[in-house]
Amino acid sequence: MSENTTEVIVGGVVLAVAMGFLLYAGQLSGFTQTSSAGHEFTASFRSIEGVSVGTDVRVAGVKVGRVTDLELDPQTFRAEARISITGDIELPEDTAVIVSSEGLLGGNFIELLPGGSPFNLEPGSEIEDTQSSISLIQLLLKFVTGNSEE
Repeated sequence: MSENTTEVIVGGVVLAVAMGFLLYAGQLSGFTQTSSAGHEFTASFRSIEGVSVGTDVRVAGVKVGRVTDLELDPQTFRAEARISITGDIELPEDTAVIVSSEGLLGGNFIELLPGGSPFNLEPGSEIEDTQSSISLIQLLLKFVTGNSEE
């Protein structure tokens, strides 16, 4: 009877450790985060290559939110991104949004560059100052072929 009890206790400990690991992994990946506690904004980009739903949104290198939705506007053929900013961060109305890269081999993320306006953006509004992603392949092709678009 004591062997059976020991096996049940060890099995319970293994299950508890596995559940703890899954919760930790979910928090690290941002999968378990809710977006209801923050503000949502939209931004329109010519190209949003390398960005997908769940991509980090950062201010000064600190993660403050994530991309919650991406759509193509059929009239303008621009990518519409919806971003969610967690916490009670207030963005000035002249904030810029840039698709940045973590390096040559790193992934892309959305970077917010707050401006100096004394007025803040209202939640749900559009951030108009955007800079699209730069394709490394196109830059290398321009360098190799010597073509420039002037």
